[in-house]
Amino acid sequence: MADRPNFSVTFWGTRGSISCAGPDTVKYGGNTSCLEVLCGDRRLIFDGGSGLPMLGRHMVSQGSGFDAHLYLTHTHLDHIIGLPFFIPFHMPGVTLPVHAGHLKPMGMSLHKVLSDMMQAPLFPVPPEIFAADVSFNDYEGGETLHPFDDVVLETRPLNHPNGACGYRIEFDGRAICYITDTEHFPDHQDENVLHLVRDADIMVYDATYTDEEYPKFVGFGHSTWQEACRIADTAGVKQVVLFHHDPSHNDTIMDGIAAAAEKIRPGTLVAQEGMTLIP
Repeated sequence: MADRPNFSVTFWGTRGSISCAGPDTVKYGGNTSCLEVLCGDRRLIFDGGSGLPMLGRHMVSQGSGFDAHLYLTHTHLDHIIGLPFFIPFHMPGVTLPVHAGHLKPMGMSLHKVLSDMMQAPLFPVPPEIFAADVSFNDYEGGETLHPFDDVVLETRPLNHPNGACGYRIEFDGRAICYITDTEHFPDHQDENVLHLVRDADIMVYDATYTDEEYPKFVGFGHSTWQEACRIADTAGVKQVVLFHHDPSHNDTIMDGIAAAAEKIRPGTLVAQEGMTLIP
């Protein structure tokens, strides 16, 4: 294993809906969704929540490796709020395509959505201020993408208001799956999710609620940590990582979820900011 190419996922933002940094969320983090996946020396970024600027500062501290691909699950505010503050977007000579797969079926474009966010009176400057070569690319959920010659990115639509897309990153015979902002169905498991996570080494899954909380939030577009375990058992997932923590779940509550998940499916982890996993 020592001579295999690096394949890892690092969590820069783990929270859902709204950032909630503070003394009660230090352990698991308060920034919203942002993941970094390294495939050898190539970088893929997933979602641009409030954790994205921290990743940008980390990239600057490294002094290289700025070229990357950024894939959005969707464009709700908690998943794009960090985009204007991502330092590599403001660096001449950097190439950074941004991709989304939920807007094309609605007749919308990623560039238009982000331009609408970055305009007065919501924001003082438009995306055109980016000094890097930032392109905005729309695909349709279900397409298979190839960001690099030896990296395959499978996509599927997810069950979320206004749409979202899940991802399966395959590299070096291993798979990391990112499934967030999806609501499970009461009478069957989501075939799109099962397709993406089948036999995955790592599955990062939307575990916003508990099964006990979920009935109060039907239709909000999120799932539970218990459903994550059930999906993993059905699909043969090796490692489950619970993600998109509800902003009302402080570290004490998250510790309880971590303990309960460990009993149901040993080895299940709760995502923490700064955590890196290698399949």
